[in-house]
Amino acid sequence: MSPVKLLKTALVAGCAALGVLYTASSSFSKPADPGDQKQTKPAASAKNSPEDYVGSETCKACHEAQHESFMKTAHAKLQKAGWKAEQQGCESCHGPGKAHVEGGGDKTKIRTFANESPKQISEGCLKCHAGKEEHNNFKRGEHWRNDVSCTDCHSPHFSTRLAEKIAGAPQGKADAPSTLMPVGAFSAHSNDLAPLKMLVKNEPQLCLTCHNEMKGQFSQPFHHRVLEGAMKCSDCHNPHGGFELKQARLATGADASCMKCHADKQGPFVFEHAPSKVEGCAICHTPHGSSNPKMLKRSAVNQLCLECHSNVALKVGEIDAPGAPSFHNQATVRYQNCTTCHSKIHGSNTNKVFFR
Repeated sequence: MSPVKLLKTALVAGCAALGVLYTASSSFSKPADPGDQKQTKPAASAKNSPEDYVGSETCKACHEAQHESFMKTAHAKLQKAGWKAEQQGCESCHGPGKAHVEGGGDKTKIRTFANESPKQISEGCLKCHAGKEEHNNFKRGEHWRNDVSCTDCHSPHFSTRLAEKIAGAPQGKADAPSTLMPVGAFSAHSNDLAPLKMLVKNEPQLCLTCHNEMKGQFSQPFHHRVLEGAMKCSDCHNPHGGFELKQARLATGADASCMKCHADKQGPFVFEHAPSKVEGCAICHTPHGSSNPKMLKRSAVNQLCLECHSNVALKVGEIDAPGAPSFHNQATVRYQNCTTCHSKIHGSNTNKVFFR
């Protein structure tokens, strides 16, 4: 083929590749359910003038309880920061209030969110909260796809419990028995602490409201201490979406969220154990809890190791891994705990079979 034809072929192939990339990027930028997206009327549009905004103090005349709790939030601090009228106070979310006030509290003259879908409510929040890594992938996440709105987890007017205190409403005991309460000494005071990030409840109570099957896993004899308050669900998962399975907080590598605490298992090592690098921690461990020590998937260590290092697996060509030596008699107790000898099973800098 002549050089001219080669050049033409290369140009055509390059244009085709760019077209595919453009189509893929466009599809990622669209919401998960375009048909379900009815754009909410903006709270502040070009036709609204500064005179249409009456300020949060005017709202206080009728909505005193909400105003008092709202003034304790991070949103209220924007008033002191010198933001524009449409970007601060009650009207940043509910829209200009002049017509609402002049209409004697007519709810049709202001945004109330009452008849809006979860996605419409979230769109309103994302006007300000988009653009940061924590929230950028919310429309790719499970919560968006399953119609969980921002206000299902966050309270724009501060936490429900503290709002009840301000309003003088009766409250239940903080240490009352509940299947969603944390265990141990932490449970007696967990609800007396102000929730972070304006959540309606503290973690993990909030997450367990929907993901209640996880309480059984965290109640196993060996587990991550989430119910005890030593860590939170959001330490490992990003509730605002992501690209990884289960919205795990994985930035680099297969198990970055695990390595934040278990840094000694990260490496790099001179002799790497392939499963920990290729498959990740979950190939051997259950991440939330297990009835086995070290949260292993099997009750006996040799059962777990023999899933890969068995002569049967090697014969059928399923796994390219060394089989157990012939003198490893599995009926003998000394060979039933592989990590007694192969103690550096996550990787070693001195021995290729992971001896100490």
